[in-house]
Amino acid sequence: MNSPLPPAEELALIDRELAQLDVRRLHLLARRDWLLRLLQQSGTAVVRWGPAASGSPSWSAGPSGPAKEASAPSAQNVLLALGAVLLAVAALAFTLVSWGSMGIAGRSAVLALVTAAALAAPVPLVRRGLRSTAESVAAVGLLLTVLDAYALYAVGMPDADGTGYAAGAAAVLAAVWAGYGSALRTLRLPLPAAVLAAQLPLPLAAVAGDAGALGLGWALLVTAALDAALALRVRAAAVPAAVLGSAALLVGAAQSWSAGSAGQALAPAALLLAGAALGVAAAWREPRAWAAALVGTVAAVAAVGGVARPELEPGWAVVAHLLVGLPLLAAVRVPALPEAVRRGAVLAGAVVGALGALTAGAAVAAVLVARLRVLEEVWAVTAPAADPYAPGAAAAVALLMTAGAAWWLSRVSARPEPGVLAVVLGWAGLFTAPVLLGFPVAAVFAVQLAVTGAAGVLALRPPARGAGIAAAVCALAGAANVSLGALDGRAATFAVWGLLGAGCAAGAAYGPAARWVRSGTAVCAVGYATGLLVAAAAVTELAVAWWALPALAVPALVAALGPRLGAVRLPAEIAAAVSGVLALVLSAGRPGTLALALALAGVVCAGAAVRPERRVLGWAAGALFVAATWVRLAEAGVTAPEAYTLPVTVPALAVGFLRRRRDAEASSWTAYGPGLAATLVPSLLAAWGDADWVRPLVLGAAALAVTLAGAHRRLQAPLLLGGAVLAAVAVHELAPYVVQVGGALPRWVPPALAGVLLLAVGATYEKRLRDARRLRAAIGRLR
Repeated sequence: MNSPLPPAEELALIDRELAQLDVRRLHLLARRDWLLRLLQQSGTAVVRWGPAASGSPSWSAGPSGPAKEASAPSAQNVLLALGAVLLAVAALAFTLVSWGSMGIAGRSAVLALVTAAALAAPVPLVRRGLRSTAESVAAVGLLLTVLDAYALYAVGMPDADGTGYAAGAAAVLAAVWAGYGSALRTLRLPLPAAVLAAQLPLPLAAVAGDAGALGLGWALLVTAALDAALALRVRAAAVPAAVLGSAALLVGAAQSWSAGSAGQALAPAALLLAGAALGVAAAWREPRAWAAALVGTVAAVAAVGGVARPELEPGWAVVAHLLVGLPLLAAVRVPALPEAVRRGAVLAGAVVGALGALTAGAAVAAVLVARLRVLEEVWAVTAPAADPYAPGAAAAVALLMTAGAAWWLSRVSARPEPGVLAVVLGWAGLFTAPVLLGFPVAAVFAVQLAVTGAAGVLALRPPARGAGIAAAVCALAGAANVSLGALDGRAATFAVWGLLGAGCAAGAAYGPAARWVRSGTAVCAVGYATGLLVAAAAVTELAVAWWALPALAVPALVAALGPRLGAVRLPAEIAAAVSGVLALVLSAGRPGTLALALALAGVVCAGAAVRPERRVLGWAAGALFVAATWVRLAEAGVTAPEAYTLPVTVPALAVGFLRRRRDAEASSWTAYGPGLAATLVPSLLAAWGDADWVRPLVLGAAALAVTLAGAHRRLQAPLLLGGAVLAAVAVHELAPYVVQVGGALPRWVPPALAGVLLLAVGATYEKRLRDARRLRAAIGRLR
């Protein structure tokens, strides 16, 4: 490699060219990173130059390298933020610690020099495009101005009031920062900092001047108004405006609530009205500020109602607030208002109505729950009257007012919710009004029955589905409550329950009503009929066991009507079955009466089973007859049930055999099930209570024979009945030995065996499941 240049000069030339290449490479790499970020943000595929498989250059799409954990701007911002924080800490340490070691001239010079340098440095930095660095240095400069203000107070005015000085300093700093930010509009920090500092002067001045809570509230409100005006140009000012305005309204509401007279409530009312005006004005100017109108109109209601509150009882104070707030709902019909103002006013009326309804609902709930005390002593004829001038009387008025407003709103709007609320609130107010007003007992029952009937009629012919459901629920709740209250007297019980039962029967027969409404009224009619018959039996002072016989008349009547009940037949029959179970429970105290009740219930089921569509009740009839027989035998002290069951089993099996010969498709349960169960089940029950070995041995042998016969003839009923009885006898005979062995084992053995069993079953779960399915299929193939 020959060169005309000397080696030293050529080496220097190469070094210069390599340096230029390094500079160019760094520039190209930075440009490349910027282009990659731009393409990644736009979603465009990144194209890079690289060697192909053959060694020649080629174009390929894809990322140019491993993704960086942090981009250059984010890393730069983190470093700048950390640097600004460290400078701020250093400045604070200097001001608090090293300040006292310097003279006044040195202190002033140092702070002035550092502050001026920090505030001036962003100018050249912005010109060079170092915006992030400029922001960090500007933040340090703003902090230094705060330290300057503190230093001025500590040195020049140590005896001045700290709160007042802070108010003035905040005002000065806000003005300085605003001017600084206006001069350097490329910086984003100074103007928001100025807005934040501007929130402090007036509230701090109010605190320094001992202006009291109202003075502080006015200071907050004026500051919020200034922020709202500024928000027309700077949207960020809307946040402090909302915060300070809400704080001012809270101060006014607290002062209004604690006022002891109407005169004392005037000053808080003025503050609340001013805040309301500010909120409405903001919503008038800004279409999206409907929340400001909502808060403002609620504040106006609190202002007007707060003046009247000290002169009224708590309940009537709620009514006063409703008188002011509910008319706000009429704004929905005023199209001249801006949308934000109209929406906020309507929502404010709804909020006031909801709060009033909830407050009044507490008194209503107390009235409804008080009826439970009747259960302590039924038919005691003790009905205390309410104080007609009690605050609870206002609860009914409040509920009726809100119900009327909701009804009106449902008429002018297309939403179903107001209609539902109107029904519920109207029922609650009318149902509890006679109690709250102290009406006589007869008048209370008359009004509550009328209200319950009206709710039932509304449920039968609802104006809308939601209102109909609400009316049905209210009618059910009213019927339950007035029925409970009627237990206070015998005459009231028969009168109220009779009227409600007749009304429910009429509702069940009303064809145009919805089917679910008719079904519910049919169930209620059956329940009231049962209750009346039981009450009539109780009047005769008979034993409780004999009350079951009149109660069985209801299932008998429903079974006799049958198809005449139409669409409500099934729910009525289900309710009648519940009445029959109640009758059996009432008769359980005396075996003789229980046997009679079981026999009568069997007669009812047998009569209903005559109809083809209710043939399944024949099984229930047979079970009831058998149960009645065994109750009677148990009462007679029979210890050998086989003497009574075998004469029934033998002819029953003969009849089943003839049935199977005539109809080979007949089920073994129909042919042999009743006959086998008639002996096996009572004998099994007797064997479990028999300490001797003869009956279990004979019963086990018989069950084994029945099981083998069922397996041989492939009959399901003998196989399953015989097997179940045989297993039960085996368990009965082995139980003492199992208990003895279990007592001899250590206590840890049973849990261990159970765990091993569970593990084994879990490990072979799929196989056991397949075996169970095969067993079920095999049993299903039997007759």
